[in-house]
Amino acid sequence: MPRFTLRVLAAATVLLGVSLAAQAQNIEKLKQMKVATTDLNIPTVPQEGRNAEAIRNNLKKVKLPDGFKIELFAIVPDARHMAVAPSTNMLFVGTRKTSVWAVTDRNSDNFADEVKSFAPSLKFSNPNGVCWTKDGFLIVAEHNRVLNFPAAEFFYEGPDVAVIEVVGQGKLVPPEEESYNHGARTCRVSDDGKLHVTLGQPFNVQPKDKVALYEKLGIGGMVRMNAFDGSGREVVARGVRNSVGMDINPKDKTVWFTDNQTDGMGDDTPPGELNRVTKSGGEHFGYPFIHGNNTTIAGTGAAPDLKGMAPPATWTKPQIEFPAHQAQLGMTFYNGNQFPAKYRGGIFVASHGSWNRVKASGGLVNFVSLKADGTADKSEVFGEGWLDPSTGSYRGRPVDVAVWKDGSLLVSDDYAGAIYRISYSQ
Repeated sequence: MPRFTLRVLAAATVLLGVSLAAQAQNIEKLKQMKVATTDLNIPTVPQEGRNAEAIRNNLKKVKLPDGFKIELFAIVPDARHMAVAPSTNMLFVGTRKTSVWAVTDRNSDNFADEVKSFAPSLKFSNPNGVCWTKDGFLIVAEHNRVLNFPAAEFFYEGPDVAVIEVVGQGKLVPPEEESYNHGARTCRVSDDGKLHVTLGQPFNVQPKDKVALYEKLGIGGMVRMNAFDGSGREVVARGVRNSVGMDINPKDKTVWFTDNQTDGMGDDTPPGELNRVTKSGGEHFGYPFIHGNNTTIAGTGAAPDLKGMAPPATWTKPQIEFPAHQAQLGMTFYNGNQFPAKYRGGIFVASHGSWNRVKASGGLVNFVSLKADGTADKSEVFGEGWLDPSTGSYRGRPVDVAVWKDGSLLVSDDYAGAIYRISYSQ
């Protein structure tokens, strides 16, 4: 290796060490409610201009049922999962980069007036998952750390905020199992105060020697724990490939989650999934042996080393099978009153869109109705048009959905860097 390259690598290693040390110092200061930075100015994201107008023009191509309209709610770079604040006209938005955004509707007109970084004295690492405890503490689930911010919606104006370290860096999954692949976590807190976190497994299909380890740790599944100190951790769901969306039904308190399917098996297989957790003790959802209702994974070209491995004696089938490779991510139960009765109590699901089909598919929002017994009834396309069928290009890629204060539906888009608002009027 050239001497110059060695010098550059050495310098980069030193800088990385300094950065990590600074981050450790900052979080220790914030845990003690001490000042971590003296720069009190937080830049805001421009909400008007050429970019905003181009996005508004693209939204004219989105098709919705009669009576619904879609508008630009906010420009939010890399917008991923959303957590609507319980007490103020705010939401917090995760990203797959190093920022969490605080989005504020200061004049209560149901459109954002201000977008700025939350807790910028901390450099987050893939803070995709954001959610609330029942008493108003903001949870941020990073790639391999979980933080808890007391009263975030009231103390977000400055760069320093109080923080509780729920799960320290490198303790959500073993560091040797970290990967750039499938590292976006999502979270929800149940009424009993338990924090639920999805943990995608980092392979297309995990190899044979990883199956038992991942089922034990909840990688490729879901874990739950105390939302303030991470204690009492247990596995809630196993046999999942990569879930990047979850919510809890406010009626029966069951936990639901999406699951993305295996790549490399063709354009039309296997299906995406919407699942429901109904049992305690680490319910198994079939993967990597089976995906969907009956699509075999083990022993195929995608997982030849799993040949001969049998699925568990009992496993839970999905509530809904979605078309293959549409990448259903965020989901939410609609608990608002603005939309017609048909939608109340049902589930909206964001489809990010395919990346590996010959003909692109997805880039839409689904609606899933429920039966009287709480199980899924059927799925239908609710909103589409972010994918241009004539070119196969995306104008946007929906990531998450959330119910806003007035009962409208927010949709985040990490490709366009925006959040949209879907409203209804007769």
